[in-house]
Amino acid sequence: MTLKILYEDNHLIAVYKTAGILAQGNETDEESVFDLVKKHIKEKYKKPGNVFLGLVHRLDRPVSGIMVFAKTSKGASRLSEQFRNHEVKKIYHAAVLGEMESEKGTIVSHLEKDKNKNKAFVRKFATSDAKESELSYEVIESNGKFSLLKIRPITGRSHQIRAQLSSIGHPIVGDVKYGASKSLPDNSIMLSATGLVFRTATSDELIKLEIPPMRIED
Repeated sequence: MTLKILYEDNHLIAVYKTAGILAQGNETDEESVFDLVKKHIKEKYKKPGNVFLGLVHRLDRPVSGIMVFAKTSKGASRLSEQFRNHEVKKIYHAAVLGEMESEKGTIVSHLEKDKNKNKAFVRKFATSDAKESELSYEVIESNGKFSLLKIRPITGRSHQIRAQLSSIGHPIVGDVKYGASKSLPDNSIMLSATGLVFRTATSDELIKLEIPPMRIED
C-alpha cells in the first residue's frame, strides 16, 4: 500500500484512505492507514523509537476518503477540539440505489449503535442510547437506477450516513450491511469522504481539502 499525502505541516497530516483498508489496526497484524502514516513520519524525519500519532476521527473500512491525523500532542488537542465543537466541515459523496424523491433534503432520526453487531439502528424515539442524528443531501446526478448524492453530516454518529440513507429506502451501493442487494467485487461501498475543512494547530488558517467524487454508471 502506498500513502497519498494531501496535506502536511509540523502538527497535522492528511492522507487519502483507500476503501478496504482499516483506519486503525485491530487484533490482527493487518497494516492500517495509521501504520502507514507512522511509517512515513518515522522515515521522513528519521525519528528513533516510537512515533507519536493521534487518531482523532475514523472512516469505516469499506469507505474511502480524506483522513487527518495529529503528529504532535498539541495538534491532537487542537484538532480534537475542532471535531468536538463541530467546527470541522465534512463533505461526503455516496452513490445510492434508486432515484431520490427530492433534489435536496434533510434526514433527522434517532440512531442507536449495537456494538456487538457493529451496526446502527434507527429508533422511533430518542433515548440515552438512541441519539438524534442529522444530515443534509443534494442530488448531483441520477440515472433512475442510481443517484449520486453530496452529503453534509450535521452530527457525527457512527455509521450515520449508511444507516440514515438505508432508513429512507436508498442504501449505499455495495452496502449489504444496510440493505444493498449485493456487494461490490472488492467489498467496498460507494461512500467517500471527499471534503474536509479544518484549522491548523497554531493559527486560524483554514485548510480546505477536496478529492473528486465517484461517478455513477448503469
